[in-house]
Amino acid sequence: MKRISKETVIFEMNRNQPPVAKVASKETVIFETLDCFSNTVKSEADTIKTIDFSKVNPATGPLFVEGAVSGDTLKVTIDKITITNTGVAMTAHGMGPLGEKITKEQTIIGQVHEDSIEFLGLTLPKRVMIGVIGTAPGKEGVNTGTPDTHGGNMDTILVREGATLYLPVEVDGALLSMGDMHGAMGDGEVGGSGLEVAGEIQVTVEVLKQCDLPLPFIETDELYVAIGSAPTLDEAATVAVDQMTQFVMKRTHMNLSEATILLSLAGDLKVSQAVNPNKTMRVELPKSVLKRP
Repeated sequence: MKRISKETVIFEMNRNQPPVAKVASKETVIFETLDCFSNTVKSEADTIKTIDFSKVNPATGPLFVEGAVSGDTLKVTIDKITITNTGVAMTAHGMGPLGEKITKEQTIIGQVHEDSIEFLGLTLPKRVMIGVIGTAPGKEGVNTGTPDTHGGNMDTILVREGATLYLPVEVDGALLSMGDMHGAMGDGEVGGSGLEVAGEIQVTVEVLKQCDLPLPFIETDELYVAIGSAPTLDEAATVAVDQMTQFVMKRTHMNLSEATILLSLAGDLKVSQAVNPNKTMRVELPKSVLKRP
């Protein structure tokens, strides 16, 4: 099994970025990752003003997947995630929806336990997920802090162990990269960070030909999930709803009006993150809804 070192990180997903490893379709790979601050925050005395923003949101990679060409889909099955036993959460003026009201920079170190997070004396649910994961865009590069149609910094809590993520292939080899893991994060990431952790991600990659899924797209045991990223939450919601509507229409005999009504009755429109340069929304649809008796 190939292992990609955390020393090989990028800060822009770019078609011209040379790959650091090459695998065949259906091969399994381990990505070692830094936290979103490149492991530079060592204590609660380290605040936003000490951060080198040129080293924020490192993504390990890119990985070249043999046989992947423009127009294909890259299926990424998240087999296993291992994270460090501490994580960092920060906020400061300008971060998140209440950024204009926040005047004090603050850093909190959280302890990661087997099933929970210890934070300011509270016990919080452990939600391990991948913040940044994507392929190289076919045109100009996109920094690893920004989500778009290639994936990127989607900060979506369903990108987690056991889920399958489908990403577009726009350049030969796909050039897959990932990082920015969280030990816990709520929908919206309203303070500007999750519990930022380093760790390892084991994935299996597969090249799909003539796949008609709206991309990026997530599949879990229970859900189909369409993702939309755009400059505003309203625009991102429109993208996500349109993506899921197209998905439903292709898999049923419904027209646009019927598919839209179905989503009103059974779909859930949720905020993934409201803090990045592009915002991300998603539509979740239970798989059971599309099963006929």
